[in-house]
Amino acid sequence: MEENFKMIAKTFFGFEEILATELKNLGAQDVEQGVRMVSFKGDKGFMYKANLSLRTALKILKPIYSFRANNEKALYKGVSGVNWSKFINANQTFVIDATVHSEYFNHSEFVSQKCKDAIVDQFRERTGQRPSIDKVHPDLRINIHIDKDQVSVALDTSGNALNQRGYRTSTNIAPINEVLAAGILLLSGWDGQSDFLDPMCGSGTFLAEAAMIACNIPANINRKEFAFEKWKDWDNDLFDKITDSLLGKVREFHHTIKGFDKAPSAVSKAKENIRNANLEEYISIEGNNFFDTEKTSEGKLHIVFNPPYDERLDIHMEEFYKNIGDTLKQSYPGTNAWFITGNLEALKFVGLRPSRKIKLFNAGLEARLVKYEMYEGSKRTKFQVEKE
Repeated sequence: MEENFKMIAKTFFGFEEILATELKNLGAQDVEQGVRMVSFKGDKGFMYKANLSLRTALKILKPIYSFRANNEKALYKGVSGVNWSKFINANQTFVIDATVHSEYFNHSEFVSQKCKDAIVDQFRERTGQRPSIDKVHPDLRINIHIDKDQVSVALDTSGNALNQRGYRTSTNIAPINEVLAAGILLLSGWDGQSDFLDPMCGSGTFLAEAAMIACNIPANINRKEFAFEKWKDWDNDLFDKITDSLLGKVREFHHTIKGFDKAPSAVSKAKENIRNANLEEYISIEGNNFFDTEKTSEGKLHIVFNPPYDERLDIHMEEFYKNIGDTLKQSYPGTNAWFITGNLEALKFVGLRPSRKIKLFNAGLEARLVKYEMYEGSKRTKFQVEKE
């Protein structure tokens, strides 16, 4: 029986709670929320499952050692305290990613260099050989986190960040991060139980993530590889078994997922990405200007989108956001509409009162995820009907 060990899933600000829920639903033990991270316990099979399944995790780290250090000598000694031959051979490659929040250490580059020296020297003394650094495709990715004088050493189980799902080969200006898109969809309450529309779909990220949530398709099923596949204890049979088990839980979807974009280049890129993700049967994409459209389906419609909000896209901000509000109000009754914007000033021009506002960050920029509820008829009519 595999033993459980501690892991840390990194995420964006504001997603800690939904990531904790994802982990609990997957079967993680001892789930605890932190800031931009959630810690949990599981075995090796669960580590594979978490990397394949989690929609709102950016990385999954496996802590292996911690110690205190307030100078470079103590840092070198602490890293030397790990038996690195358990994880890597002298003829292999590694890289170190360092994050530093400390008065004792100023530069993450310096920390990386010191830790690298400790690992290389250990091998040279024991074997006469030394592993090399490979920043692009290393055999082992090591994460060093320093908070004040507390040093945590972890192995990066994921490799490239988990937002790199493997389906998005074509993008437009300012594409939304896949993990951010998935988190927004989960925050919006999207569960696949209604029709879905992204009226400004760009390269199709919301569409792909919405379909995977609706059908319970593992988020990272299209990825080419994970870092743990190069580890000494890599178990290909176990990984295949976990993958088959997850794919066995894929469910049917009985509604529509639709994307609009007025730029022909965006439409063709979105179609290509949806094809890469093997999601064509669930998603249709049309060349349409949202402001010229109206709701065509019966019943509830769930809208989520990422409208332009910076100078890279040539729009008149005040008029554009006013048009968003007018189109939703006049043409999309019976709709819950959510969008994210980094232009907090532009929200004033929508002309509708949001029923929810959630603070998030998009590419380091403070943003708001806002919800507008469009009722069939007026709000007053709605409440009168409910009373009768």
